[in-house]
Amino acid sequence: MSARGAALLLIGNELLAGKVHDVNLPALARVLRELGVPLRRAVLVPDERATIAAEVNALRAAHDVVFTSGGVGPTHDDVTLAAVADAFGVELAPHPEVARLVRAHFGPRTSEGHLAMALLPVNAELRGAPGVDWPATVVGNVWVLPGLPEAFADKLTVIAHHLAPGPAIVSRAVTTWLDEGTLKPHLDAVVAAFPDVDVGSYPTWSDPTHHVKLTFDGTDPARLDAAADALVARLPPGQATRVG
Repeated sequence: MSARGAALLLIGNELLAGKVHDVNLPALARVLRELGVPLRRAVLVPDERATIAAEVNALRAAHDVVFTSGGVGPTHDDVTLAAVADAFGVELAPHPEVARLVRAHFGPRTSEGHLAMALLPVNAELRGAPGVDWPATVVGNVWVLPGLPEAFADKLTVIAHHLAPGPAIVSRAVTTWLDEGTLKPHLDAVVAAFPDVDVGSYPTWSDPTHHVKLTFDGTDPARLDAAADALVARLPPGQATRVG
């Protein structure tokens, strides 16, 4: 996995309308971080076929791997698979294995509506993992995933099973009661001295143990320790605590 990393395309009018609270982005981010794959971008779009296709093309050109979330059911607003087919310039066609899974799941209740979920881009591949009943659909470098959180979480197991891991991403942290305005010149100096370390500053109003948490992320633990220690050394004695 190169520095181009991964991108997530969240799809759904319900997300844009605030009817549904998304939990798939943080769930994917945590799994990718464990795999050493940086999540570089997340985009939220409505259930519009042309819009989805355009975003899929933009994201797959700029990233090593793209994940979509939502729009893979059988109803009128489930247009993601058709949009992905458009992005790759191919047609949809019934996939025999997915059709078999649909029939096995719904039994005698199986209808044309249910079988619509077996219409995949003709160049789609199925990827599974032990303990996962329903495989993930992959087209090129695009993983087409369900939006339902329980189903999305199931596919995270498949992603972890198939995605080539990168260097482990590790983290260090410092907490302080100083405010961000006071911290700024010291943070600027550390950021300039350690360009290979991702430094984050996160204030809070409710934590009884600190006012700001500073994080240091990267792939070289020694560099992270050096960056965290450099910040602590710049601050007044007793005003910063290493917590990781």
